[in-house]
Amino acid sequence: MTQHIAIIGGGYIGAELAKSLDAKAEVTLIEPRSHFVHAPAMIRGVVDPALLDRALIPYDSLLKRGRVVQARAMSVNGSGVTLEDGRHIAATQVVVATGSGNAAPFKPKGDDIAAFRAENARIHALLKAAKSVAIVGAGAVGTELAGEIAHAMPGKRITLISDQPRLFPDKPAALGAGLAKKLQRAGVQLILGQRAQNLESLSEPYAGSLRLADGSEHEFDLIFPVLGSRANSDLLQALPGAQVSSAGRIKVDPWLRPGSFPNVFAAGDVADAGDAMTIVATSRQLPWLRRTLLGLGKGKSLEEMKPYAPWGEKSPLLVPLGPRRGSSFLGIMTVGDLLTRKMKGEDLFVKKYRTLLGQP
Repeated sequence: MTQHIAIIGGGYIGAELAKSLDAKAEVTLIEPRSHFVHAPAMIRGVVDPALLDRALIPYDSLLKRGRVVQARAMSVNGSGVTLEDGRHIAATQVVVATGSGNAAPFKPKGDDIAAFRAENARIHALLKAAKSVAIVGAGAVGTELAGEIAHAMPGKRITLISDQPRLFPDKPAALGAGLAKKLQRAGVQLILGQRAQNLESLSEPYAGSLRLADGSEHEFDLIFPVLGSRANSDLLQALPGAQVSSAGRIKVDPWLRPGSFPNVFAAGDVADAGDAMTIVATSRQLPWLRRTLLGLGKGKSLEEMKPYAPWGEKSPLLVPLGPRRGSSFLGIMTVGDLLTRKMKGEDLFVKKYRTLLGQP
């Protein structure tokens, strides 16, 4: 019997998994957007909108044998995927990799790429006009955004605010300390251990005042709320046996199954598998998924194959502060500007993903 694998979501897990299986199985990638949205470049795209021309990448050259169906999935079961227009995609295995959402303009709110470009242009104009900028949330996106603005627009007063006592408290102290020093040298003010109590929006930048936990009030021309990602898990929440964990993620068993269907898998940000919600962390799932799905196609039972083992606390984290500076944790050590620049900062993996999607 021909193995037919349906993959829902054309993000980092979905697109690369589909490409890697294209020559081995019948693959259908279900993705409502016309273009792959390369999220790390969207952070730099706030200061350099021209980058979107290369970092919004069409799907039309991704697969040679398989197909990309531009549609939104409505439901999943053991027989395959039902689309919103009523079509049914039959599959022997289904992988749900619907990713996560973030505040504008770092990920699209909907499926319209033209509307996303327009939103990017609007927020870039607001940023150019602003003299004072606050970034609320000092995870990877917030910290990188502070570095990108400081590099590209050095005359602005930038304040990075976090309710955590230090940057990246779940990583070795050297990572957060190094990033803090580099941001401060670039003129970024850090306010740590203080929660912003009156955010007017969690989804898009705005002008206004912030009241911090210590009672102080601060006025800014532009406030970016960057309080972390939330999984796009509605599809999985409807599965029998599904359990929701933090940030809307869905708990999975040792073989990345989110519910009671034995042939339905979850991967990436949407799956609570012990990996952080970063591209590097969840990329560990790709070789396991490919090997496991191909094993199933050869008649092996899932339980006789090795379960998935997450990176956990040793997951690498790459944090550029613009194209030249940054720090990274590589699982066993923390490195600085040179390696961070070469690994991510200079190109932000744009060339890698354009090559993956068959674009020059």
